[in-house]
Amino acid sequence: MGTHTAAHIVWDWNGTLFHDVDAVIGATNAAFAELGLEPLTLERYRELYCVPVPKFYERLMGRLPSAAEWELMDATFHRHYTEHHVRCGLAEGVTELLAEWDSAGRSQSILSLYGHAELVPLVRGSGSRPTSCGWTGGRGRPGWQGGAHGAAPRGADRGRSGAHGGDRGRGGRRGGGVAGGGAGCAVHRGSHGRASLEAVGVPVVDTLREAVGVAERVAAA
Repeated sequence: MGTHTAAHIVWDWNGTLFHDVDAVIGATNAAFAELGLEPLTLERYRELYCVPVPKFYERLMGRLPSAAEWELMDATFHRHYTEHHVRCGLAEGVTELLAEWDSAGRSQSILSLYGHAELVPLVRGSGSRPTSCGWTGGRGRPGWQGGAHGAAPRGADRGRSGAHGGDRGRGGRRGGGVAGGGAGCAVHRGSHGRASLEAVGVPVVDTLREAVGVAERVAAA
């Protein structure tokens, strides 16, 4: 990226920096079990997953869940995710990548639809936050018609390079790696299969290191 020290990366947290896909699948299947639905494999989950989340349930049930069903599944998902995500860790190489970007004098931030109150201690406890890095999580939880398992974050950066991965704690848009309003890419990990990521129209890469390379090329252009 040469002398482009003003470059800023907006990182997705869930499914990108934080490798929590196993906890997500487990919590999803626990929610499905409440309505007698069969459990999903990771491959099937990636094939069907979409947002807003009730549309994902519609693909499986043949109809949208009722408000009562949504509340039950949403509460079950969050209870199980909270219990099991503590056994998850950072994706390979995350600490080094964030430190390298930081030491080059560039800024970065973490953006997630995971609840802000839950996100902050999780990021702090991970040891992943360099000095230049701030974070923003979701505020509140919408009803079932709102769609996601997390409300949209406030103060999200626009027009910056970014990377986003998959799930964003059950509330994110498609993608996973380095992301932003102006340019970004998706890392093939987390909730989505490659085909759904490619349909977004941004570069799709397989590692976070490759995602940083995309951000560097964008900033140098």
